[in-house]
Amino acid sequence: MSRQAHLPVVIALLVWAVWAVYMHHADLWSLFESGWGMSVTMIFGSFIAGATSEGGGAVAFPAMTLLFDIRPAVARDFALMIQAVGMTAATILIVAQGIKVEWRAVIFGSVGGTIGMALGLTAIAPEVPPAHAKIFFTSLWLSFALALYLVNRNRAREVLDAIHEFRPAHAALLTSIGVLGGIVGSITGSGLDILTFSFLVLGLRISESIGTPTSVILMAANAVVGTSWKCGVLGGMEPEAIRYWYVCIPVVVVGAPLGARFIRNMPRLYIANFLYASILVQFVFALLVIPLTPGLIFTSLLTLGAGSALFWWMGRLGGRPVAR
Repeated sequence: MSRQAHLPVVIALLVWAVWAVYMHHADLWSLFESGWGMSVTMIFGSFIAGATSEGGGAVAFPAMTLLFDIRPAVARDFALMIQAVGMTAATILIVAQGIKVEWRAVIFGSVGGTIGMALGLTAIAPEVPPAHAKIFFTSLWLSFALALYLVNRNRAREVLDAIHEFRPAHAALLTSIGVLGGIVGSITGSGLDILTFSFLVLGLRISESIGTPTSVILMAANAVVGTSWKCGVLGGMEPEAIRYWYVCIPVVVVGAPLGARFIRNMPRLYIANFLYASILVQFVFALLVIPLTPGLIFTSLLTLGAGSALFWWMGRLGGRPVAR
């Protein structure tokens, strides 16, 4: 086996060793008695995080808030911390294996994402009621799936492998999308990945197979920023989120790199179809478990409308000179 092939194993073993020593020293093994459900959930969540433009938070947040009825603030903090581990591991694999990435999107998206995450965690997320955070998450993701589906109905549409003739307009748009994605991530734990992926695929006609690893690296960086900001500036993460984090670390350092490797040679439409299915399941489940009120219905419709308008604009932009 090549040195690159051994890298995921080396990373996993190093993380497991440090994690096991700390768990033993702090006597935290009993956390598995109540947290094993999240460990199982993140087996799938981390794999999806590495394989698609949806971060691990896109699985953790709905699973925790809808299935386990955990507060959105706890789910958000957990999503940020677990992505800081799992998606960073996937990032190392992506870079080591030379998987093609649009690095300019990573740079400018990260700048905007840092601003948005800090602003959102400080001033916006604390004002969002828990039930509205849940319905906002699933509705925004559904609007993205609808937009991507409409674009991909044209199976012969032109796709590019990079942003050609990169201009200041590209940098400004990527930074602006990053700010919005960071704000969304401050509420739900993920957002920069899916919004930048959307802009690359819908607005700039970048192939999904390139947009996906790009979004993985973006969300890894934004999760580290969010975790650092919450710990260093806002007084720390939710204690319950930290307990869940301990029982999921050994899972995600394996699942996310495996997802990144699995998706490497998959056709772009396979990735798109996988996204449709996962997002639709999340939305239907949310409607079944959240007691809907007029206010929540309004939030859902408003988010669907605003999200659809945003993604429609991205699709329109794809035919303009800035995308070429």
